Amino acid sequence: MAKRGKRWSAHVMRTSNALDLERGVFTKRSPRAVARSLKRSAEASHRRKSAPFRSAMSMLNFHINRAGRGLSRSQRAVLERAKQELRKLYGRKPHARKTHAATRAPQSAPR
Repeated sequence: MAKRGKRWSAHVMRTSNALDLERGVFTKRSPRAVARSLKRSAEASHRRKSAPFRSAMSMLNFHINRAGRGLSRSQRAVLERAKQELRKLYGRKPHARKTHAATRAPQSAPR
């Protein structure tokens, strides 16, 4: 059996029906530039299957998750901030961060 290529995620990024991405979009240094590029790609694509915002956010999350350890700390921060910028560009509410403490039931008073 032939060994499968290591870069299956790169193949998905190139051939996805979600978006036709601008070259180098995920290497930009500005979160706003990343978000604007994703928005342009999502709105221009006729192959996407869902709403432009959803397609753009999905591709951004896919890249962040699949890049793993190969993504520098600074570039990961840029891409995480690009999510916020993308929400702004589409007029969406900022993502509410849930903390573990906020999801727990309130504790009763000590005895």
